[in-house]
Amino acid sequence: MDIPRGTYGFRFAEDKELQLCVLYAAGYDAITDPSYRWDGLERNDGPLLLFQYTISGEGVFESENRTHRVTAGQAFLAEIPGPHRYYYHPDSKEPWQFLFLLFRPNLILPHWRKFLRVAGEVPHLPADCAPVRLSRMIVVDAGAGRISDPLIASSCVYQFVTELARMQVTTLRDRDNWSKNIRLAAEFIEHNYSRMISIDQLSEHVSLSKYHLIRRFSASTGLTPGAYLTRVRTEKAMELLRGTSLSIEAIAERIGYSSGSYFIKAFRSLTGLTPGEFRSGGESLTYRRLFFD
Repeated sequence: MDIPRGTYGFRFAEDKELQLCVLYAAGYDAITDPSYRWDGLERNDGPLLLFQYTISGEGVFESENRTHRVTAGQAFLAEIPGPHRYYYHPDSKEPWQFLFLLFRPNLILPHWRKFLRVAGEVPHLPADCAPVRLSRMIVVDAGAGRISDPLIASSCVYQFVTELARMQVTTLRDRDNWSKNIRLAAEFIEHNYSRMISIDQLSEHVSLSKYHLIRRFSASTGLTPGAYLTRVRTEKAMELLRGTSLSIEAIAERIGYSSGSYFIKAFRSLTGLTPGEFRSGGESLTYRRLFFD
């Protein structure tokens, strides 16, 4: 994909009826001049959020008392105005080539800050990951004149920021990123969900204290071991509810609940439906399966 060099600005009229994300500017540049320098406290075009991704070469990003060399495959995220500076170092040997997006914080600031909390101000992002691909597409579309109204611009911004947030969730829940103990704990739950699994039993199986197991498991999967067990049991229950004629009590026993009433309560807390409603399609929609985050 050929990326057009330059900065493309957007100043669409505000729509009084619709709440839209606001794309302020997008571009691609290759800097060789040491005079390239931006100070987040001196700019008067805020409030803005800046995403800048290095394709090759390197630049410098300073935030409060921290200094980062931003090399190929790294981005920096900044809020304008804010206590940061970024610039091309005079000792650099090659051009600093980068993509950048600027947008207003309305509607998307929670997504942005959630990503920052997890990934930090200078994250490593693979060149083929969704946020980087989208940033390239936005710049290419801007150069081609395809971002021609505020609705298209809003869609670009929201999709980009959503993919940033989604990237952290999917990375977090990728088993390849889990420690061996956490993978063993998850597999133990998946293979033994029909038994009454206690946290003591699980912690002994993976050789971790209960405290460390709960803390590490939650950090890796986004769920406590108990919530993960409920999720596995609910998914198995949906298969049995739709694929067999077993009674609610029989399904409860098969997936590890001590009573049908407890199974109904757990199933409803996760799906919003009782097992009977799920089986019969008591709502306006008949679900074959429900998907959870």
